Amino acid sequence: MEFRKLGRSGLTISEIAYGNWLTHGSQVEEDAALACVRAALDAGITTFDTADVYAQTRAESVLGRALKDERREGLEIFTKVFFPTGPGPNDRGLGRKHIMESIDNSLRRLQTDYVDLYQAHRYDPSVPLEETMEAFADVVHSGKAHYIGVSEWTADQIRSAHALARELRIPLVSSQPQYSMLWRVIEDEVVPTCEELGLGQIVWSPIAQGVLTGKYAPGAPLPAGSRATDEKGGATFVGRFLRDDVLERVQQLKPLAEQAGLSLAPLAVAWVLQNSNVSAAIIGASRPEQVTENVKAAGVKLEADLMRAIDTVLDPVVVRDAAYADRV
Repeated sequence: MEFRKLGRSGLTISEIAYGNWLTHGSQVEEDAALACVRAALDAGITTFDTADVYAQTRAESVLGRALKDERREGLEIFTKVFFPTGPGPNDRGLGRKHIMESIDNSLRRLQTDYVDLYQAHRYDPSVPLEETMEAFADVVHSGKAHYIGVSEWTADQIRSAHALARELRIPLVSSQPQYSMLWRVIEDEVVPTCEELGLGQIVWSPIAQGVLTGKYAPGAPLPAGSRATDEKGGATFVGRFLRDDVLERVQQLKPLAEQAGLSLAPLAVAWVLQNSNVSAAIIGASRPEQVTENVKAAGVKLEADLMRAIDTVLDPVVVRDAAYADRV
């Protein structure tokens, strides 16, 4: 495993992080989830990402049980707040009440006294940004989180939050966007802004919800048990990539992966890690062997001609326009 600084902060994280968005507490049984976390730890992963909303809070609980016997100082645990976690009007969003209650609930489920990074899962236009950032400042100053981050915020939103964070003397250090060979929305504005301000990217879906593994073939039935058949949420996100023109292009990447000595999945993870503003790529898994395969991307340097060849293959189907940015 290789390690990188999170932006210009002093926090060192594993360049491949383990996330449990669509798996723990929902898609796989707990024994399988615990086995995946064990495989991540055995592979040298120290950074674990979750959110209070995943599996209706169950994902945090599963991760807490999986990590409870590990040395806390040797881990970086990240979680998020924004989406509804209950039926009430204050059980969601980035108002002070929800943030202050959510951090305590997340810590209880994760069985830890603090998280290393507490992230705003989306931007909340219904709450003054000053209120949100002041609440985050209290979370940091109380020792319940070391750093603050955002997820799927625009460049302008990040810039405004960063200015307030400096006034409040709290470290806003990261952005967590979707990013892959197929989804490059952040490249034009978010990445340059974060480079300027010192934030690092912790990217999700580097394998494009499994599409960049090559397991979805054009014109073929969806593989049984795949994310595309998961009615609990996975199918909603992967659907945008399940077009024959996209799938045909992905199949054309196979000889390029062989040239790099990789299968398609770790090639996709390695590709996002070539971006110097990316501090970590989040992988998920429903089986331990998926972790073992994906971590082969760690430390891989892709040659410039190979990067250009990937661009040539995928260019007609790549999403770059921020108007299509994922706000779900």
